[in-house]
Amino acid sequence: MLKPPVYLDNHSTTKPDPRVVAAMMPYFTNIYGNAASVSHKFGWDAEEAVEKARAQVAEALGAEPREVVFTAGATEANNLAIKGALPFLRRKGDHVVATAVEHKSVLDVVERLGRETDWKVTIVPCDDAGRVDEGAVLAALRPETVLVSVMAANNEVGTINPIRAIGELCHGRGIVFHTDATQAVGKVPLDVRADHVDLLSLSAHKMYGPKGIGALYVRRKDPQVRIKPLFDGGGHERGLRSGTPAVPLIVGLGEAIEIAAREREADAARLRSLRDRLEAAIRATVADVTLNGHPTERLPGNLNMSFAYVDGEALMMAMRDVAVSSGAACTSAEPEPSHVLRAMGRDDDSARASLRFGLGRFTTAEEVDYAAEVVAKAVASLRVHSSAWAASGKMEPGGPHPS
Repeated sequence: MLKPPVYLDNHSTTKPDPRVVAAMMPYFTNIYGNAASVSHKFGWDAEEAVEKARAQVAEALGAEPREVVFTAGATEANNLAIKGALPFLRRKGDHVVATAVEHKSVLDVVERLGRETDWKVTIVPCDDAGRVDEGAVLAALRPETVLVSVMAANNEVGTINPIRAIGELCHGRGIVFHTDATQAVGKVPLDVRADHVDLLSLSAHKMYGPKGIGALYVRRKDPQVRIKPLFDGGGHERGLRSGTPAVPLIVGLGEAIEIAAREREADAARLRSLRDRLEAAIRATVADVTLNGHPTERLPGNLNMSFAYVDGEALMMAMRDVAVSSGAACTSAEPEPSHVLRAMGRDDDSARASLRFGLGRFTTAEEVDYAAEVVAKAVASLRVHSSAWAASGKMEPGGPHPS
């Protein structure tokens, strides 16, 4: 029996998997030592747990454990990747490339570099599906380019970028390649060696793990990438990230990424089916809806749609029993239309009329069907009061024109 509300905001955060919570619990209670205390068993047990989690992350990425640095999340990992790498790259050049659809923790960093320092920055455009291909990146490169940052999958529209081709392009020119894989890990195939990735950011709470923990992969060979820490302290994480290790959270990240990697294909197939079911149900009952994102190269649980003649914020408020987002979660309090949808060529009205549905591991078919019904009723109720909708003379599929 369905009991609202229904959670369809899994790109903002995910419900911790019970298996992850169970793995973490002993480290809140019995195994409470400081992993940096190497003089007694309490510390040894904690350190052993941290290193096991490091190996789990490395295994999921095709990396070596020594290449994994734990952070407080993907925002810190993105900042550490870019701000940490550039000081060592300056002797080779002064040009950085990123894309117009990056998360703000990448885009704001590089844009500030361009405004406040003598680093040169190029922002690469995307196509109308939010995808950035290797040709667009190639066109932005210069002889002095030292770092390129392209996200693996977009957090708003779910579009998947061809990072292997882009990574190969960068490596062929001796350029360091960073990818924000926060939304991609555990959802699409990733292998840092095969994908020619030098720096990769991720976060546990996007893959059914705890909040407050993430990681940065830093390539150690062929080529070695050097990183300067963002802050000083006890020299933890091989001197790259000082601070007492948050052992329970690190354990949770390790367990979450191992489960996500192991169950990725089955999860993806199920989510793709549910997502397509939701889209079909909405299209069958609501007129003038537009898909935002690539029709096929898209995260399996992502559905971003614009509903003409309504405001996304108003629509979201009218759907109180269904949790969705009208824009990126980290910036949803801002009144400005989505920078991602703008980069895709959507006008402000279309961008403001968008909703993002994020299906996840615990989403059911019953919840999807309920959400589609709620969307249809909410859109119809708002369009009744829209003079633009009335003037259009259109009708909802399967029903009379509201009047």
